Amino acid sequence: QVQLVESGGGLVQAGDSLRLSCAFSGSTFDSYAMGWFRQAPGEEREFVVAVSRNIANTDYAGSVKGRFSISRDNAKNTVYLQMNNLKPEDTAVYYCAAVRHGSLYYTPVGEYEYEYWGPGTQVTVSS
Repeated sequence: QVQLVESGGGLVQAGDSLRLSCAFSGSTFDSYAMGWFRQAPGEEREFVVAVSRNIANTDYAGSVKGRFSISRDNAKNTVYLQMNNLKPEDTAVYYCAAVRHGSLYYTPVGEYEYEYWGPGTQVTVSS
């Protein structure tokens, strides 16, 4: 059974940086495309970024492009989300997600495409 556990959230000020981590266990990590989503209070969960199995491809939401960066370490079974120049509107619970996929290059962007989810980590950005 795949398990995902996020860490690294917290309370920061606008303009600060945070790095989230997502530890993957229970299966072969490099068989899975990975993504990050977020959900702000009173809002629907939204796509943030995805990375393909072989790290060759990434896909970012427009609101975070140029500020956030996803990476994965297939040797450590971990995916990271580096968040720079944080804004109050980035405040949300951030979720890591995984889907087993046949393509090395595919970057799923739809919430419905993912099979497994972590419990989430809170990120709060004060102005």
